[in-house]
Amino acid sequence: MIDVPGNLSQLPPATGAVHRALISVFDKTGIVALGQALHELGVEILSSGGTAKKLQEAGVPVIPVDVFTGANEVLGGRVKTLHPKVHGGILADRRLDTHLEDLQRHDYHPIDLVICNLYPFEQAIAGGADHATAVENIDIGGPTLVRAAAKNADGGVTVVTQPADYDLLTAELQQGGATSLSTRRAFAAKAFRLVAHYDVAIAAWAEGALANDETSALPTTLDGYHHEGALRYGENPHQEAALYSSEKEQGGIAQGKLLTGKALSYNNYLDMDGAWQAVKGLTGKGCSIVKHTNTCGLAQNVSQAEAFTQALAGDPVSAFGSILGFNAPLELETAQAIRETKLFVECIVAPGFSEEALEAFSVRKNLRLFEVGATHSGEYYHAHRITGGMLVEAADPGLNDINDWQCVTETPLQEGWLEELAFAMHAVANLKSNAIAITSSKSLLGCGAGQMSRVDACEQAIKKAGDAIQGSFLASDAFFPFDDCARLAAAAGVVAIVQPGGSKRDQEVIDACNELGVAMVFTGRRHFRH
Repeated sequence: MIDVPGNLSQLPPATGAVHRALISVFDKTGIVALGQALHELGVEILSSGGTAKKLQEAGVPVIPVDVFTGANEVLGGRVKTLHPKVHGGILADRRLDTHLEDLQRHDYHPIDLVICNLYPFEQAIAGGADHATAVENIDIGGPTLVRAAAKNADGGVTVVTQPADYDLLTAELQQGGATSLSTRRAFAAKAFRLVAHYDVAIAAWAEGALANDETSALPTTLDGYHHEGALRYGENPHQEAALYSSEKEQGGIAQGKLLTGKALSYNNYLDMDGAWQAVKGLTGKGCSIVKHTNTCGLAQNVSQAEAFTQALAGDPVSAFGSILGFNAPLELETAQAIRETKLFVECIVAPGFSEEALEAFSVRKNLRLFEVGATHSGEYYHAHRITGGMLVEAADPGLNDINDWQCVTETPLQEGWLEELAFAMHAVANLKSNAIAITSSKSLLGCGAGQMSRVDACEQAIKKAGDAIQGSFLASDAFFPFDDCARLAAAAGVVAIVQPGGSKRDQEVIDACNELGVAMVFTGRRHFRH
């Protein structure tokens, strides 16, 4: 780590006054109007190449960079701004007397504003550029200018990389000849992101060119993610797939460890994540059973082995070929219970495995045992890839405080019912919508998931629950638009319902529950999962 010089961390920010600007842009959108505005404000402008020519043609006075540095451009323009007079002027922190003395000693002059965007590398390769053309479109001086200016935002330097920000820059300078610290930091963040994205694109192209893999549909580098390696295949055997781990999030399935068994596929990772998501929020020892990303078994118990037995009882047919998830290190008793069922499972996910449990599974060579970190920094966001782009949302934090839930019926909750309804809501929040979950004794009896109609989801859950439904609890991931599901649930034997509420027909549903003697709780939070 490089120490902060002097007492810099405690100094107030520099004023951000702009007396001299360096303009070097490939995309010249709006640059003439900006140059004219800066000139009218008395800002001295340095520029070179095509940017200088365009400004001069518009009558904006410009000092060529080579005149400013006293060094000619060389190598056909590859080296123009890579000079100590340029970078010394940009990197000098205006708050440090030693920096200002260095500038004076070497006859360097401060550069307060950098306007810069980069060679269009991505556009070049997207247009089918050959290797030599792609290389020539790799900007060197531009990213160096941008990074230098962005680094010195607190020291008084402003960097602008997007024409869309020219108006904001001009407005601030016209108010007082300076930019605010918050604006400089915001511009700096955009600048660092620009350079990071630019470098990732170059790295991906270079790695692809090195491998000469023109048929691969997958990027070797993704912005913010590390390429961990290729998977056996994607959702189907004819699709390529790869695993990427987040550079920001710590823990989770992407950063887990395969202890035994054959390599994992794309679907395995999806189902393992579903199994881990479903079980990690439980307060007791829990077991989840996941098939095609939906939870078909879920239970919580003081005994891990019993949690598995209860989870399996919920839907033993669907459990064939599933993924098992546990929120505590797998115990020998649980391993023995799994073996005794002779259930075929693809993988077992847990935050650890006892030596005895590992030994118990040693004879099952194809069984994958996957260790995931017990702690996880949490998802920063959730994303869905769509054609031409991506949808991004804040990750669902899960259930809100159950003490804020409201019983809205005349039939009150009995002791222990609120905790059971919380388990049911946790279960349904991990199912694909439209979703209904029916539980009893902290165990999933039946569910309906991914249905276009909530009535269909309810009927499916009731059918799965079977005779065990008497005295059970039902959760819905979204409100009931009609009273039909409440009536189906009551007729089947459900005694209490939990749902978000918020429908314009809430009162009709409440009236139906009062008529049928069913308790109902509103949570105020929906849990759609598309």
